[in-house]
Amino acid sequence: MNQTLETLVAPDPMDPRLTERVEGIDHEGKPVTTSVTVERPLTLFLNSREIVTMMTICDYPEYLAIGYLVNQNMLGPDDEVTGIEYEEDIETVVVRTATETDFEDKLKKKTLTSGCAQGTVFGDVMESFKDAQLSADVRIKTSWLYALVKKINTMPSLYLEAGAIHGCVLCQADRVLLYMEDVGRHNAVDKIAGYMFLNKISGDNKIFYTTGRLTSEMVIKTVQMGIPILASRSGFTAWGVDLARQVGLTLIGRSRGKRFVALAGSERIEYDADHAVIEDEPVKLRRKGASA
Repeated sequence: MNQTLETLVAPDPMDPRLTERVEGIDHEGKPVTTSVTVERPLTLFLNSREIVTMMTICDYPEYLAIGYLVNQNMLGPDDEVTGIEYEEDIETVVVRTATETDFEDKLKKKTLTSGCAQGTVFGDVMESFKDAQLSADVRIKTSWLYALVKKINTMPSLYLEAGAIHGCVLCQADRVLLYMEDVGRHNAVDKIAGYMFLNKISGDNKIFYTTGRLTSEMVIKTVQMGIPILASRSGFTAWGVDLARQVGLTLIGRSRGKRFVALAGSERIEYDADHAVIEDEPVKLRRKGASA
């Protein structure tokens, strides 16, 4: 695994399972060979019940399985996980708990969300959203934000190797703790949620960064993990902003160079960075991302 001294989990773009070399032609008709990301089906079982089949790069199936169940409220903090069994040859992962869960009730009502492919939020996730409590004392310094974006953009990743991938990052102050990638951003965030659940990591004093859009789904999942600050290089959706404002989530988007926009929870931001020493993004790239 490719890790820095301060990072618990980082992408491993050299993992041979995650990419394939494919031949084609370029814009001049010349032959080229390029790396492409490999996606695989993974069917999740909770005890003896089939829950869902996901398309994933399948680098951390155990974390993905647990995180999916946590973010759908199918696993709670009081549920005891007794086993996680991944069978690569039949593309399944089974999560076993000490007692039966009440997941059937979660399946009775669902809301489709804006995840790549299909993100689904079941049952009382939306019903309990308004009661979420996020830490009001946490702050994000602009110097941390600039440092994090630079680190994340330059770390070795599957995105830089092959593209067609989303990244999600759990941070504390200016430290990158967990960096997960997948073909869908909902999978990447679920892997982080699974790692946090299994390792009893609190979200209270954390920052969450995503390479994708700040949609309702990303807001909901961040709040589910108890993380008070969500940031992205990309832009916002109206429902994502509305939900963030409802629960007091700090929502920072269009973070490029020294520029960013905060549309919710701006009281957590401390402006400590000296803009004179922060490199701005080239104008060409800035214009390209203005409507992202």
